[in-house]
Formats: sequence, C-alpha cells, structure tokens
Amino acid sequence: MLVHVVSDIHGNATDLARAAEGAEGLLVLGDLLDFVDYDEPTQGILAELLGSDATVEFARLRAEGGPGALREYTRALWADVDDPAAQVEAAVRRRYEQMFAVLGSFDVPVWLIPGNVDVPELWPEFLAKHPQLQAVDGEVVEIGDRRVGFVGGVPLPSGVEPRARIFRSYMRGAADYTAAVEALGPVDVLCSHAPPAVAELAYDVVARTHELTSPALLEHVRAHRPRLALFGHVHAPLTTRMRIGTTECVNVGHFRRRGTAAVVRW
Repeated sequence: MLVHVVSDIHGNATDLARAAEGAEGLLVLGDLLDFVDYDEPTQGILAELLGSDATVEFARLRAEGGPGALREYTRALWADVDDPAAQVEAAVRRRYEQMFAVLGSFDVPVWLIPGNVDVPELWPEFLAKHPQLQAVDGEVVEIGDRRVGFVGGVPLPSGVEPRARIFRSYMRGAADYTAAVEALGPVDVLCSHAPPAVAELAYDVVARTHELTSPALLEHVRAHRPRLALFGHVHAPLTTRMRIGTTECVNVGHFRRRGTAAVVRW
C-alpha cells in the first residue's frame, strides 16, 4: 500500500490540496493551524489579530528571551484586545473550515491526529461535514495489512500540567500522554505528532532549541519494535531519520515549508 504522510501543515492549503496525489491513503500527523508563522510574519493568527510586529517579537523571545519573557510579552499583548479568546477561536474556525474542506475533497482515505498547534475540541463540527475523514487520536487502525497506532498532541514535561490559555493548544500532561501511548500496545507503524525522546530528533537547528518530545514513545519503540515510527513537530531537526533497534524513525517533514508529502509503502 502506498501512503503519503504530512505533518506541520500550518495553513498551507494550496500544497495540501495535492498531498494525496498518487497515494492510496493520507496520514495527517497534526498542526493544521498557523498560529505563529515564523517564516512569514504577516501570516498566521497572531499577525491577523495583533500585527506582524507581534509575530517578529514573539519569534525573537522564543529563541532568545529569558525565563518567562515570552509569557509576559503575550500577556501584555492580549491585555488590550477585547475578548481575545473569542477572537482567536473565530480565527481558528475560519482556518479549520478551509483545511477540512481540502482534506474532505480527497478520494482516498484520510486518517488524522491533532498536533500541539490544533484545537481538537473543535474538530467534531468539521468532521461532521466531512464524514469520510477519520480522526484516530489514541486508536489503532488496520491500514492495508498493517496495524497503525496514533497518538496526537505533545506531552509537557513531567510535573507540568496544561494551563488555561487564550489559544487552547493541544499540550498534554505527561501522565495522560504516556497512558495514551501505552494503551496502543504492539503496532507495525507508530504515528505521532511529537518525536521519541532522542536528542538528534528533538533539536531544531533553526530555532536552536530542543523541542518537547516523548520518553513514552521511545519506550514504546524499544518495547514493541514497530517497523516504522513516523512523526513531525520539529521543523528543522538535526537528524530527520534514525534507527532505534529495528525501528526506522522518520520525521516526515515541515509541510508548511516544503510542500510535499513523505511517501511510505508497506
């Protein structure tokens, strides 16, 4: 079976419309939304609501700011906005309307999970309009002759719990995420948004930071030895693929930037 895989779409609907061409199925590993566009500061929800200067400063503080600097900056930005949560949700809905319409236009099966830059509690209303789409977070699905396990979102460090925010990103407590991974059991292909907790897969050479990863995914790979582990989240990883035991671990690429799907055959 020939499967195309995308992650970190971040609003790139134009290229997404071609992502399934020639494939028998499409896997979408999260981050449909473009909340902050680090490549084009005039794009994204933050720029739409607060202007491109806010995006530039947000990106700078994320890369260079001291502890708490980014949090204080964003708190000050939203303080002058009337009902910022409602405005953000409206912008999210507009983008989801477009992205789910593209995904729903394909004539092949589509399996999808949310990334951290997604709001999965809003998905049911869009999935209802496109019932052929299959949201599979936390599920194991037979695709071709393979058992494929899916887990969405990104885990927070142990001891840190999700906080209420204006943008409800899909950050999960470590215990919740670990339980979701363990519940999958043995699979042939492990699909997630976050990578396993390996430094070479976690380090982003452009952002110059180690992104959040999952020790539970690494343990799952070691314990169950799936043939493939597919993921995204890190836009410019130090290493895009590596072997852990018998498992080939592959970052499927930053779709927003590269505009092409990874191709997998089984």
